[in-house]
Amino acid sequence: MSDDIIATVRAKYAGRAKEIAQLRTVSVGSLGLSCSLSDDELAVRKIEWAACDTQMVGRSERAGFVEMTYHASPVMRETLERLIAAERSCCADARWSLHDEGTILRVTVEAQAAGDACCDTDCGDAYSAEDLASIGIDARASLGCGNPTLLADLRPGETVLDLGSGAGLDVLLSARRVSPGGHAYGVDMTDEMLAVARANQDRSGVKNATFLKGTIEAIPLPDTAVDVIISNCVINLAADKGAVLREAFRMLRPGGRLAVADMVALEELAPGVKQRLDLWAGCVAGTISIEAYTSALSAAGFAGIDIEVTREVRLDGVEGRIASAHIRARKPALVATAAR
Repeated sequence: MSDDIIATVRAKYAGRAKEIAQLRTVSVGSLGLSCSLSDDELAVRKIEWAACDTQMVGRSERAGFVEMTYHASPVMRETLERLIAAERSCCADARWSLHDEGTILRVTVEAQAAGDACCDTDCGDAYSAEDLASIGIDARASLGCGNPTLLADLRPGETVLDLGSGAGLDVLLSARRVSPGGHAYGVDMTDEMLAVARANQDRSGVKNATFLKGTIEAIPLPDTAVDVIISNCVINLAADKGAVLREAFRMLRPGGRLAVADMVALEELAPGVKQRLDLWAGCVAGTISIEAYTSALSAAGFAGIDIEVTREVRLDGVEGRIASAHIRARKPALVATAAR
């Protein structure tokens, strides 16, 4: 069964990598927003906005918000109405509005927090528009169920490892947070995802990040190589979660931290669900209970274990209950040897 799970997960995420590679981000002021336009359509849209900007009388920005004001005229009013309607249809993560104030037309663009989609479960915390803009990655590139870069409380100078790094979103955000002096690694078993992640890194300009090919049960780094381990809706995909957690423990330096977002079972899943490969790849069938997760962490050597359920997820046609959760633990510091 475990070989079948690996093959199914690999095939699914190779396909998702191809989809992610087609995503694009456009800039509106300081906002980096996802866009579904083709290159030719985007070029036409830019020309149309540039023509409007000849009548612009002001622009202001604050976190997650851009405001542009224009001289009012019937032609300008009609043009802005058309363009804003078009932006609403192709820009998935912003709220576009037109405010008619008589002699002035005011356009506002408000970035909307982009929720993650944990595989097939549509769950998770949000990445801020500012974070996404800082690395130029579309929100839809995230396949996770939380934001582990915030859970980990990353600090400059630390070394961090992301288990199952996918398109590289969490690695690149982590790299920025641990700079200066720190480094972020990502490990993924899928060549297609690694190619997407490295292309995203090139576009982002982030230098202190490295993407490695490997499985989360056998990470190609030496013992005690990192200060922090993060992961985003990936450990549940592993058939042997104990092996993953033992490997994470091996990688951490004494006193190191584990901070992951993952799926857990609140109620036992039906036996038939556990056997469905599509639900394994969808972050459903591989979930284990909070008690089992805690036990596996403890058996691997972790202390300070805390599991916080963040959102229950109900799936049509699936018996049992699952939820997204924040999971934190630490590797104990070495105990000093008493002097003889």
